[in-house]
Amino acid sequence: MIYIKNLEDDAYLEQYKTSLENRGGDLSLVTEALNLNETRKSQTHEIETLKSEQKKISQKIGEKKKTGESAEDEMSAVVEYKSKIKDLEEGFEKNKEALDELLLQLPNLVHSSVPVGKNENDNRVERSHGEAPSFTFTAKPHHEIAETLGIVDFERAAKVAGARFSFLMGWGAKLERAVANFMLDLHTEQNGYREVIPPYIVNTESMYGTGQFPKFKEEVFHLENFPYYLIPTAEAPMTNYFRDEMLNEDQLPEKFAAYSSCFRSEAGSYGRDTKGLIRQHQFEKVELMTFVHPDESHEEHEKLTSHAEEVLKRLELHYRVSTLCTGDISFGAAKCYDIEVWLPGENDYREISSCSNFEDFQARRVNTRFKPKGGGKPRFVHTLNGSGLAIGRTVIAIIENYQQEDGSIKVPTALVKYLNTDIIR
Repeated sequence: MIYIKNLEDDAYLEQYKTSLENRGGDLSLVTEALNLNETRKSQTHEIETLKSEQKKISQKIGEKKKTGESAEDEMSAVVEYKSKIKDLEEGFEKNKEALDELLLQLPNLVHSSVPVGKNENDNRVERSHGEAPSFTFTAKPHHEIAETLGIVDFERAAKVAGARFSFLMGWGAKLERAVANFMLDLHTEQNGYREVIPPYIVNTESMYGTGQFPKFKEEVFHLENFPYYLIPTAEAPMTNYFRDEMLNEDQLPEKFAAYSSCFRSEAGSYGRDTKGLIRQHQFEKVELMTFVHPDESHEEHEKLTSHAEEVLKRLELHYRVSTLCTGDISFGAAKCYDIEVWLPGENDYREISSCSNFEDFQARRVNTRFKPKGGGKPRFVHTLNGSGLAIGRTVIAIIENYQQEDGSIKVPTALVKYLNTDIIR
């Protein structure tokens, strides 16, 4: 959440306006927020002045009563002051609610290292790892291979639930479970994360806390007649884990690897990726979540991204890492790396993880702070998260990159011990 006092600083204001403009945002929202804030401050001053005058008159009433004088005029004046103060306070509360609602619509300030651009074509590729596999036959897309092997059933899933759902069958289910266990073991045993299975349902406040609301309400599934939502990612419950709590500096960083199902309406994606497992309403993911000291968040961002990359390295999958530009970065992120894995069946890269540093944007919304060791005022933590990785897309990458000419799938060496086989037929 953008801090209104920061916008009152001329240097920050110009920096934020440039950031918002580079994002393609609406500059009028900033002007409106500043105007509402000035009105709020004016109302505060007026209320305090009236309360001071009311207090003086009340003192006169007391003095007159002691001497037996009539205080009717003063008592009438106090009634008028109370009425005026009440009206002003009601107006103040309405104005404060309007300002808070407006501030929730303002995106984060992008970091100075983020490239300026309009869309994904302007993202900056930072590095790549490995090489795309070559085949002596024409590579097939994952859904063709999976359906031929009988490890996925889209047709019956459509009958049971609808489009963009699937049954994973036999080795398909085992492969997904193996990938999840492999990721969790790696992150908890070697990268220092604490394993979590979070709630799959969260309340409205939690969705506002992460920044998904109010901007992305149409992208989540709402439980009718209840103020609850199916999580679009484990980021939603985990960002709120320390909501309204004061941590000690010695606790930082707090690192979690959260396994969950995720649910997305895929609003606005009509006609895109209708075949296969790429864009499902329900999918599984291991989410890496870190609460970190503000002075260390960008260093921790590099570490978190490297931990997500390590999964692909161990699975021996070719990928690249890009810094998202101002026009493609998410609403709440100050900086974001996208990790894209190579899919030979599509002859293209596909996002498999987004690793974001939100700085204090989310922490202000959820009110998570820490006490500095040396004393002083509490500070907001910085929050970071990233997929480590999206399990379904990792399965897709394995199927396409390890496909064999006879239609079987070679099992990556790192997964053999989880599946007790080196080939899926």
